[in-house]
Amino acid sequence: MKSLPFSALVAFQLALAPAAEAKLSKAESGMAKTVAAEQDRSLALLEKLVNQNSGSLNLEGVEKVGAMMRAELEPLGFKVEWKPMRDTGRAGHLIATHSGKPDTKRLLLIAHLDTVFEPDSPFQKFTRKGDMGEGPGAGDDKGGMVVIVAALRAMQAAGTLKDANIEIHMTGDEEDSGSPIEKARADLIAAGKRSDVALDFEGLVRDGGADMGSVARRSSDSWTVTATGKSAHSSGIFSAAAGDGAIYELTRIVHRFRTELPEPNLTFNVGLIAGGQQADLDAGGIRATVTGKTNIIAPIAVARGDLRALSPEQIARVKTKMTAIVAEHAPGTDAKITFDPGGYPSMAPTDGNRALLTKLNGVNRDLGLAEMAPLDPLKRGAGDISFVAADIDGLAGLGPYSTGDHAPGEAVDIPSIARQATRAAILMSRLSAEKR
Repeated sequence: MKSLPFSALVAFQLALAPAAEAKLSKAESGMAKTVAAEQDRSLALLEKLVNQNSGSLNLEGVEKVGAMMRAELEPLGFKVEWKPMRDTGRAGHLIATHSGKPDTKRLLLIAHLDTVFEPDSPFQKFTRKGDMGEGPGAGDDKGGMVVIVAALRAMQAAGTLKDANIEIHMTGDEEDSGSPIEKARADLIAAGKRSDVALDFEGLVRDGGADMGSVARRSSDSWTVTATGKSAHSSGIFSAAAGDGAIYELTRIVHRFRTELPEPNLTFNVGLIAGGQQADLDAGGIRATVTGKTNIIAPIAVARGDLRALSPEQIARVKTKMTAIVAEHAPGTDAKITFDPGGYPSMAPTDGNRALLTKLNGVNRDLGLAEMAPLDPLKRGAGDISFVAADIDGLAGLGPYSTGDHAPGEAVDIPSIARQATRAAILMSRLSAEKR
């Protein structure tokens, strides 16, 4: 493993120049130095994690990554439990707890063990390319887990971990959740109810080259519209006897979605559409088998898509609008809309979340780093922190910066690992010392 490039070391050390370092406590200054000194160790852990395939459906692979994280957390004084989830079709979750002073804030750290890359993907190995580390899950979210470990090790070395109340949930199915999702996320939701602050270690987002603070994440729901019509000879299309047919009815619905639903912070996509004499979806709703002829009015048409919104109120309002549009049928047709169970809730941009970002920016000022502005929620997808967002304040994006997530070539920005771990160690130390 090569050492951190000289340019990256210089950039990081500049962030700890004496003028900035003077604003840190002795323990905080020590944490920054520990993170920098242990960068090679962090990169070795990252390479080990990335080289173990842990696609969401590779249950044994996810369990092996969980075992690797157990080996990192137990020496830090965490009690580690593996929660099997095979009955949801997924491997399970790693849950680690550290008990500190009873009257101080309880922190919930969130990350995930799985990736989108299954064993049949050609993208399987970690490769160092200068300041970038390329590999499956290098950023999302194995880099995030490395940031957690690096931050906790720095806290232990500085003496701030011993009194901290921290619970860590590393889910094994963030990329493709188990079913029913109520069971798959029950432990995380329960942890949120007993915690005071949630910190999500998925990737940092940069906008215009600047590190951004994530105080909100949008929801993720899937929907299916099924339109039906009368099968008849095409010469009778639009007549009172034959009607408009299923494809025209589905087209009417999709067009009205596009023209009538738009509002701030909302997106809705049509990802699959099929229609004809016969149209059948597979069990997963991702493939369609279609037959039809040009001279037969289509009796069935199906569309599937997603819906992303910023608050429960917006989700409910938009679903009501969609249902009303579907209910107004073209002549001789019918249609219905269903929403898939197991969607991801939203993380609204609350005052409490903004207050946490203010505290993180206090860390940035003391490190001599630029303050982080709130990220536009349209630039961040759904994530596990949203399951606890209704109960506690939270921040997302505490993992490293990466590019090309979810595609071959995904790469983590290596210098950002140390920067994010330093930020997290100091922020967690300050938060964990606050009274409940």
